[in-house]
Amino acid sequence: MARYDHLPIWKDAVSLAALLEEAVRRFPRYHKYALGADLRRQAYAVCRGVVVANGEREGRARAVERLAVTVEGLKLLVQMGKEVKAFASFKEFERAAELAVALSKQSGGWRRSLTGDEADASPRRRPEGTPRGAVP
Repeated sequence: MARYDHLPIWKDAVSLAALLEEAVRRFPRYHKYALGADLRRQAYAVCRGVVVANGEREGRARAVERLAVTVEGLKLLVQMGKEVKAFASFKEFERAAELAVALSKQSGGWRRSLTGDEADASPRRRPEGTPRGAVP
């Protein structure tokens, strides 16, 4: 199995899993056993996804695509935690959201590097002469 503990995406995934583990302990009981369990499960799935994607040779692009989808699911759950006021403080949510966004950027970049698809990364340009805010 390939080494993965040096990867920045691994370090962020583990940091987020540890942060969510602590945050869920402080969730109100109503959210701790449903949303909290889902958050923890999804964070662990991201960690597993990094290990699998790094270890794959033949199906790496597919594994990285699954990882990117898993990270997006985790971002959704973190946002849901904020919406239902499950986090003990905004600062706790903010740190979780920052790590989730960093993971999303890293997994998206990894995916683009494997597929060679730069269309996702390039910003949309407006036609010359079109004013800002106008719909092309």
